[in-house]
Amino acid sequence: MLTPAPLLTGMPRRDFLRRAGAGLGSIALADMIARENVRAADGSLNVISTDFAAKAKSVIFLFMEGAVSQIDSWDYKPDLIKYNGKDPRQTIGKLEKTQFDNIGTVLKSPWQFKQRGECGNWASNLFPYIVGDDEHPGVMDEICIINSLTSKFPEHTSANYFLHSGHGVQGRPSMGAWVTYGLGSENNDLPGFLVLNGGQIPSGGLDNFSSGFLPAVYQGSLLNANGTPLANINPNERDLQLQQIKRGLVRKLNATSLRNTGSVDALESAIENYELAARMQVAIPELMDISGETEETQNLYGVNSTNGHTKTFARQCLIARRMVERGVRFIELLIPMTNGYSRWDAHGDLTGNHNRNAAAVDQPTAALILDLKRRGLLDETLVVFGSEFGRTPFAQGRDGRDHNEYGFSMWLAGGGVKQGITYGTTDNWGYKAVENPVEMHDLHATILHLLGLNHTDLTYRFSGRDIRLTDVHGDVIHDIIA
Repeated sequence: MLTPAPLLTGMPRRDFLRRAGAGLGSIALADMIARENVRAADGSLNVISTDFAAKAKSVIFLFMEGAVSQIDSWDYKPDLIKYNGKDPRQTIGKLEKTQFDNIGTVLKSPWQFKQRGECGNWASNLFPYIVGDDEHPGVMDEICIINSLTSKFPEHTSANYFLHSGHGVQGRPSMGAWVTYGLGSENNDLPGFLVLNGGQIPSGGLDNFSSGFLPAVYQGSLLNANGTPLANINPNERDLQLQQIKRGLVRKLNATSLRNTGSVDALESAIENYELAARMQVAIPELMDISGETEETQNLYGVNSTNGHTKTFARQCLIARRMVERGVRFIELLIPMTNGYSRWDAHGDLTGNHNRNAAAVDQPTAALILDLKRRGLLDETLVVFGSEFGRTPFAQGRDGRDHNEYGFSMWLAGGGVKQGITYGTTDNWGYKAVENPVEMHDLHATILHLLGLNHTDLTYRFSGRDIRLTDVHGDVIHDIIA
């Protein structure tokens, strides 16, 4: 006769978790593994089924922190030339409050605009490699410029959080975390969300790459582009056998911890991350070693440039391409620290700030587009180039520009977007979006759509409700999708 199992009624919660912990841990781990191995019929990883096909498999986000001036790069405004030096209150009209409340005169762009490529889109000569000139082919015919982005925040930290997570305060999951949560990973030896640091962490810190309330396994992993990419990436043990013995001991200790604590996301994710870290000790050095790339490829990116900042971003862009080849889902590149100018934040000396920052990122960015295209990877890789907001058409003081969240530019390439087009417009001053304004939630919805994810369905149950990257907002910008 079988002895009935004792009822759990009245059992203290801690005792229940202690007895069931290994089972709960196994379930959680099985769920994470399942997310990494669920494949759609076309071979792509997809957790959430949709009625439309994915156009992109990976995203490379070139984050120009500090704010590139749209009216000095992608958004041509002849009226700034006509009214240069005039009082903007009399020419532009009502001005919104600025971050530093130091309003000067209307300021024309110090860079020359003209129509570029076969598409004929307007762009300045701030980025000669990207837009093309007599010496460089340019990639203007590959990119889709959005000139009507808007933000809700005029300050870097909040605007950075908004750009990354759709929310102006810290604590929400980054779009990189949402993408890896929705699609899983195609590489068991590398995280699905990687951030390449060129020398400076953006305002708001590492929370820009946080997993928020999503499982911690989806947070961004930071790698240094120069020097040692990651702490402890090189084993300290004298041989592989000793390392395997230590790993076996750690596994036993981790199993004991799970039995004693029960299902704790932070602990289970940490254990999974430790296991991933062990595999990364083999994968990361190989990934970061670009010595096997041809001399032509390295020169294309500017790896051997005399400008050290160009060299840094060249390594980042080349490594990003290698990440795409290895199935990394979301890759974010942070700009290098240029001499005297930490970011694109040109409150003074606009010309010096933007020239130096552009010199750091221009050649590598153009090379990334060209290299992805010739390898047949651009069609399945979405490249996004942009900042948290834009800059004012009138000067801050004498020769700077203040923050402007009312209208600014970003561009996208590859990954299913139309080539050689401009979408949306600002007013005659490049001040405010007036035609087809694009909110940050619209940008997020479009990125997810191109990856085969419906932004309204990609949700996570937290604090009593289903939360998504786009909150209750966001419309896919279908007009820019090929």
